[in-house]
Amino acid sequence: MPERRTVALVTLGCARNEVDSEELAGRLEADGWELVAAAEDADVAVVNTCGFVEAAKKDSVDALLEANDLKGHGRTQAVVAVGCMAERYGKELAEALPEADGVLGFDDYTDISDRLQTILSGGIHAAHTPRDRRKLLPISPAERQSVSDVALPGHGAPADLPEGVAPVSGPRAPLRRRLDGSPVASVKLASGCDRRCSFCAIPSFRGSFISRRPSDVLNETRWLAEQGVKEIMLVSENNTSYGKDLGDIRLLESLLPELAEVDGIERVRVSYLQPAEMRPGLIDVLTSTPKVAPYFDLSFQHSAPDVLRAMRRFGDTDRFLELLGTIRSKAPQAGVRSNFIVGFPGETEADLAELERFLNGARLDAIGVFGYSDEEGTEAATYDHKLDEDVVAGRLAHVSRLAEELVSQRAEERVGETVHVLVESVDGEEGAYGRGLHQAPETDGQVLLTSSEGLGVGRMVEAKVVGTEGVDLVAEPLQGSLGYGEEATG
Repeated sequence: MPERRTVALVTLGCARNEVDSEELAGRLEADGWELVAAAEDADVAVVNTCGFVEAAKKDSVDALLEANDLKGHGRTQAVVAVGCMAERYGKELAEALPEADGVLGFDDYTDISDRLQTILSGGIHAAHTPRDRRKLLPISPAERQSVSDVALPGHGAPADLPEGVAPVSGPRAPLRRRLDGSPVASVKLASGCDRRCSFCAIPSFRGSFISRRPSDVLNETRWLAEQGVKEIMLVSENNTSYGKDLGDIRLLESLLPELAEVDGIERVRVSYLQPAEMRPGLIDVLTSTPKVAPYFDLSFQHSAPDVLRAMRRFGDTDRFLELLGTIRSKAPQAGVRSNFIVGFPGETEADLAELERFLNGARLDAIGVFGYSDEEGTEAATYDHKLDEDVVAGRLAHVSRLAEELVSQRAEERVGETVHVLVESVDGEEGAYGRGLHQAPETDGQVLLTSSEGLGVGRMVEAKVVGTEGVDLVAEPLQGSLGYGEEATG
């Protein structure tokens, strides 16, 4: 009988990383590893790192050090770094953090079982040498689908497993193993990005944009529904580009209704949309298709024209407000969220005032605000006219306060509305918590249902908003509403 081997996956960063971790889990389980939830119960702790901004990198290093502290005090024998930070820095991270027993890049994912076994057995697998992953795929999007030897985390299929190894969940299952029992799961629509925003390093380590085939997305969604998932969230670096390398830039418009018809799926949500790439047809599908959430995660970043041009982005306050007006004319209760960078090199007081004008007029449900800092390897890091750190910090604090006030006001506007809430947790004393159509997991607010009677995780409930707590809503379940007081059905 083979020796018992246990592994825990610790995931940091975005929903895309969560999908990658579940693919790694599927690969490892198929090759005989036992997955455990806690790092202290594992022979190997695999930390899926984030390499986006300094705060995320620090969290990743802290997680690696925390896992390393377990060695010698329990079962844990090795700590391995994977994910974006490991891919981006490779040998540099390995040298700076000798506590990690291995630093593996995306190209190691296919052979993750062998890599971990080597490390667990006391061997050394050399940390990979980082490279610009944009150069691995053809410049022409139409030629990318023919390339089969480039690692694309989250795109794995059972055929990618070593010969003689089959997915534990059966032949129909994707190369994925769920790591929690949440009724919500992310599905990768694509990987990489062709945009060249001057502040962003992601394309250099995630590579050029490449879509997954619709059949793979549909099959994975059907499998997730069989696992009890009620909501899927489509994730990538840029969902509005989906299909451009498959010969149809409008492919998302035809895929969404198909996903919504999958048995057991109650809600389909699309994340990360580029304002400059929004199409009338896509807006129509997002606002009128049953079970597709009228939810718009729009990457505005700023609204002052000069700042946007320096960011190598497009648009301005009035065009952005016009886009929001179009969306709300079709779906008045549509949810909209966005992130913004303040203190970008050359940003003037007038630019900041223009951003405030947009925020005041946009009525966004959730707002993320970040202070600019140089990201190595980006164009913006070479710019002149950098603002002093205390100026950036001051603007960040000011706009953050404004954002908090505005999203609270937007929540108050929803008092009296009827919301459809997917229940995600139930507390006998406090009630049940879930999210409405306008709220995505982790990034947005939530709904507190005043009664948990008859409710369970995964139920879809119709409720009336009766109050707010900041960005969060308080809602009263309606008797006889969808799923209320009855057993949920697939």
